[in-house]
Amino acid sequence: MSITTVLRMGDPILLLKANSVTQFDTPELHQLIEDLEDTMAYMNGAGIAAPQIGVSLRVVIFGQKNADESKNPRYPDADSVPYTVLINPILKPISEEIEDGWEGCLSVPGMRGIVPRALRLHYTGFDQFGNAIDRLVSGFHARVVQHECDHLDGILYPMRIANLKDFGYTDVLFPNQDIQDD
Repeated sequence: MSITTVLRMGDPILLLKANSVTQFDTPELHQLIEDLEDTMAYMNGAGIAAPQIGVSLRVVIFGQKNADESKNPRYPDADSVPYTVLINPILKPISEEIEDGWEGCLSVPGMRGIVPRALRLHYTGFDQFGNAIDRLVSGFHARVVQHECDHLDGILYPMRIANLKDFGYTDVLFPNQDIQDD
């Protein structure tokens, strides 16, 4: 296991635009993905981006890796998202429809906020072997992709909150719910 410390909001690395990956299927890239996987699993994340562990590369992972894991404990009411390694992503909303939804972040522990996101999304990129990825998604899947890819451009979800009245500590916002949030 290679669990890595997750940088928290305020760290300047989280505000940088990450560099594109230029070589695929390398030992270094595979190690980075393993570090991301182990860290995300340990923290029950729905996704994680390389800048969150201090690596300024355009690499994100998201979704449930094991078929037995249908729900994420941090988002118990959300649809499951297929495990994906996404490198050098390009995102394009496929409608003007926006949906508000609660988000949290491993880099902003213990807090949640309502964030507007495109409801339907077309994204492209590559996996760790350089194979092309091309998907049309909606709902929670689209939200997770947008959230993780924001990290690649130095954006944390609180920067997207339209009304700061919709931002607070998870245990205060949801006192009678068992939502895991570190």
